[in-house]
Amino acid sequence: MSEGKKTAVVICPGRGTYNSTELGYLKRYHGAPNPGSEALIRNVDKARESRHQTRISELDAATKFKSSLHGTGDNASALIYTCAMADFKQIDLNQYDIVAVTGNSMGWYLALACAGVLTEMGGYDVVNTMGSIMHNEGLGGQVIYPRVDADWRLDPRLVLKTEDVVRRIRQQPDAEIYPSIALGGMQVYAANDAGITGLLNELPRQQDRYPFQLLHHSAFHSPLLKHIPDLAKAALGPELFAMAQAPLIDGSGRIWQPGAYSVDDIYRYTLEQQITETYNFSKAIEVSLKEFAPDKLIIPGPGASLGPPVAQQLISQRWHDLDSKQAFQDAQQQAPFVLSMGLDQQRALLI
Repeated sequence: MSEGKKTAVVICPGRGTYNSTELGYLKRYHGAPNPGSEALIRNVDKARESRHQTRISELDAATKFKSSLHGTGDNASALIYTCAMADFKQIDLNQYDIVAVTGNSMGWYLALACAGVLTEMGGYDVVNTMGSIMHNEGLGGQVIYPRVDADWRLDPRLVLKTEDVVRRIRQQPDAEIYPSIALGGMQVYAANDAGITGLLNELPRQQDRYPFQLLHHSAFHSPLLKHIPDLAKAALGPELFAMAQAPLIDGSGRIWQPGAYSVDDIYRYTLEQQITETYNFSKAIEVSLKEFAPDKLIIPGPGASLGPPVAQQLISQRWHDLDSKQAFQDAQQQAPFVLSMGLDQQRALLI
């Protein structure tokens, strides 16, 4: 590491991060002359035009957010990819030494591009292809539910109660429920229609909003998508993948060190295991902290919704003696450890 630089782990966002409050993100943060961002947006627009898809710049510039348009897999994934990659390209590498890259769910594809396993447009091709496959062939859905209290501390009683409810619903002959994503203080479940109905009706109401079903989401990271890997591999060849230029931390907490794995292995993990098995984002953050001990965690946009799950995992690990939501917020005011590029104050520290 160069003298004076801070070390950083980049954490790439997943599918739920471009919402109504993020409408116009590209225009807002990447509308000014910036050769890197302009070229990326232009290339993505051209790629989408060639497939008769709405241009990303047009989606972002819409006057009103429409879930039925912006939230579908083929559009949301491309919007998030373009926003996040444009942000990543703006990180000041004279200030920050990126020692590892990870991501949440779809963020794994972004991490591959940030680490050089995929080229910029190769990453877009993977994201757009997978988003389209999920839009057309995805089954089931996802329900999100908290495992922490109002102070963002793990609540063992709530965990036991939740597990008991899930176990009871699973006993119904037509209900399928799987742990989809361990997301800091949240658990995302993948389920078929009967399982989703059971979760929404039987999980105790929490924080006036949970449980809720994530719109336009299939049963990601579960056996319900066991038909997807063959479709994905037929559409995306291993020639898109290369050796990483920076360490990657995947959804099982495994570290892919440059030169210490085969390209075929990371190709198979990405288009097989990662699709059908639980994505342990919490473990990925734990490994990021304990194996790389970064000075900062950087979260590219759009938005900043990945910040709370990261903070909840920091509290779980008692990182820097953090033991509550308030302690995290106080620390962020004094010397922020987590830098979200969707927040103007923190963004200013990165570009």
